Amino acid sequence: MKIRPFWVLVHRYAGLAMTVFLIIVGLTGSLLAFYSELEHLISPQLSAPASSLPRLSPSLLKAKAELLVPQGSINSIWLEHDAAHLDVAPRIDPASGKPYELGFTQLILNPYTGEELGRRTWGAISEGWINLMPFVYKLHYALALEEIGGWILGITALVWTLDCFVGFYLTLPVSKKSKVAALRGEQRSFWRRWAPAWLIKWHGSGFRVNFDLHRAGGLWLWAMLLVFAWSSVYMNLSDTVYAPVTRAVFTDYHEPWIDFPDLDKPLEQPPVAWTDAYRIAVDLMDQAARQQGFTIESQQGFRYNPAKGFYVYNVRSSADVEEKHGSTRMVIDASSGAQKLLILPTGQYAGNTVTSWLAALHMGDVFGMPYRIFVCVLGLAIVMLSVTGVVIWLKKRRARLHKAVLREGS
Repeated sequence: MKIRPFWVLVHRYAGLAMTVFLIIVGLTGSLLAFYSELEHLISPQLSAPASSLPRLSPSLLKAKAELLVPQGSINSIWLEHDAAHLDVAPRIDPASGKPYELGFTQLILNPYTGEELGRRTWGAISEGWINLMPFVYKLHYALALEEIGGWILGITALVWTLDCFVGFYLTLPVSKKSKVAALRGEQRSFWRRWAPAWLIKWHGSGFRVNFDLHRAGGLWLWAMLLVFAWSSVYMNLSDTVYAPVTRAVFTDYHEPWIDFPDLDKPLEQPPVAWTDAYRIAVDLMDQAARQQGFTIESQQGFRYNPAKGFYVYNVRSSADVEEKHGSTRMVIDASSGAQKLLILPTGQYAGNTVTSWLAALHMGDVFGMPYRIFVCVLGLAIVMLSVTGVVIWLKKRRARLHKAVLREGS
């Protein structure tokens, strides 16, 4: 088999296999570019009014949450400018030995006063509008199918990444002279022969416009399509694919959930209590900021991971590339309170710097509103590329079937 027809088949059937999944992630991604605005529009009761008061510390928010939900355990707190999101797990009822029935997984508090703003089972669309945007997020990340959906979209992202290169190759001009050009001794340059691939013949037939939209659209957006495909691999196949590849290329790449294995048994009652660990983490982060020369701008969150036995303290710092969020992290051992790992988004490890940019570009958290609009449009473009690819396949399939019928009738 000739090489080009082989890659045409690869591109065709890889695209068909990904179509439904890319349409889902494209449409949901367009909405997620404006997650905060849509969440506020749909569920305004979950956002605190603007305040001149300082935000409460995670320790104080945790204490207030435990008064509101004494039967729940707070392991993680995430701070936004207008809300504090606390993940709540049920405690064990000593009388029955079974977990309490809470009826929700997330408690939302006013970050300035600690007053309750709402409760929800995050992502459960059965609860109505209050969970619409979290459900869209779950669809985008894992088809709302938990772990199996994450694997499906992770594999899709890997195929998409590889297919980006196949699709790019197929836009390149075939290197052969026409008979007329050969007789005249003429040969158009590579760039002149490649130029039509970048253009859309709007006055052509419907099929030609569809084909040009697919080919030219893919070319003009190629670099960003690759960024979004590979960053999706990072988000869904981080430890199995992304981390090994990144470490092979950049050597230095660290993530706490990858660097440290799970404990033989989850550490449900850590020797270093949550509040003490938070205080230690704040002190260690302040020391690191002075030593490493970065500035802490705001606290982002604090969480405990029983499976690995460590705490993670998140802040936004001058080392972050994201505009709204931060991924400067201090990892604390839950048994000793010692520092296990400090991760700066940029300027520390090359692999983490690249990853920070990939994540920020994927989440639309850089370059302000113009880039977020671009991300929204890109999601719709991904849908367009998927649909036009199917149309091309259907058209050529009908042509092949028609030829087969004519051969049988002759």
